Amino acid sequence: MSFTESLRHAFHVDPPGAATPDDTTRDIVDRVCRSIVKRGMTTPALMALEMSRPLNFVAAQAMHIVRPAAELVLDTESFKQFALFLEQRGSIEYLCNRLQQHAVGGVEAPLETPIEDEAGNDPVDSQ
Repeated sequence: MSFTESLRHAFHVDPPGAATPDDTTRDIVDRVCRSIVKRGMTTPALMALEMSRPLNFVAAQAMHIVRPAAELVLDTESFKQFALFLEQRGSIEYLCNRLQQHAVGGVEAPLETPIEDEAGNDPVDSQ
């Protein structure tokens, strides 16, 4: 391999727009999004993601650094796959889009349905 061939992809940049993950990574991203929506943290998560957009590669590298400690409590392969996905330029945009879709219920049925009493009233609203 010549020197010019080795430099051919040295300054390669991903195309603009959202990244396109494979099926396994999409499942991992959806699990993360469902967890965030379930806890009611959609807005803070979106704000944090948008603010950290220029640092997504650095965050992915930090995830690789803490992976040995994360192996104790998390699924290592999913953690590694998610870190590799975050290394891509459009990963934050894709993650924000999926998070918003989950938040409005556009991906699947709402996570929790309100409980109603016999009269059809929501007990939370009546308090």
